[in-house]
Amino acid sequence: MAKTGPVTSEAVDNYLKAILELSGAAETRVTSNVLAERLGVRAASVTGMLQKLASHRPPLVVYEKHRGVRLSQAGKRRAWELVRHHRLLELFLHDVLKYSWDEVHEEAERLEHFISERFEDRVAALLGDPEIDPHGHVIPQKHSVPSLSEDVSLLHWPAGQQAKITSVRDRDPAALRELQKLNLVPNVALVVERRNPNASVLVRLAGGSEQIRLSNELARQVLVSAG
Repeated sequence: MAKTGPVTSEAVDNYLKAILELSGAAETRVTSNVLAERLGVRAASVTGMLQKLASHRPPLVVYEKHRGVRLSQAGKRRAWELVRHHRLLELFLHDVLKYSWDEVHEEAERLEHFISERFEDRVAALLGDPEIDPHGHVIPQKHSVPSLSEDVSLLHWPAGQQAKITSVRDRDPAALRELQKLNLVPNVALVVERRNPNASVLVRLAGGSEQIRLSNELARQVLVSAG
């Protein structure tokens, strides 16, 4: 019999959020192998979980063997609810509890599955219904199903064209510490001076003369838009 009612186990949540992030703004299908790599589990385990999520009522994913998976509307709602929880918690930890921006992701990752709507509402009210988390990511409105940002990684930004940092990826604490030390944080404007496709990117802060060399991996953590 198909399962009914809310599905909120931590494992299920992690699958839904990973599918959301991996599918990107275009909402492309995600393969089992890519999902297994992101979650650190065996491909066979992924197949079993996707079948479970697809058989839930309402279905949380649309899954076809050998064609990958995408989120259903119900799956998107839950995934974006988790994103909202996560980003609100990051901001609460950073602004109220004074965690540094490289510490908040891991704590928020633990807590995001378990907070009640009442707690969520109180945190949002305390913070003044914020729109942006410490890393520059948009905090979704409650019960909304928005789209992922289409901002471009600094690694792929054209040389000579000014950009503004919109956000930075929050998963790597060491990268966050390095970016903060270099003042490469949201809302900072810069120009890509030169890139070595196999090694590094040379950038200059707008209005400045000092050049900063970033490894390609570090540049990949920075998302930018025209500005």
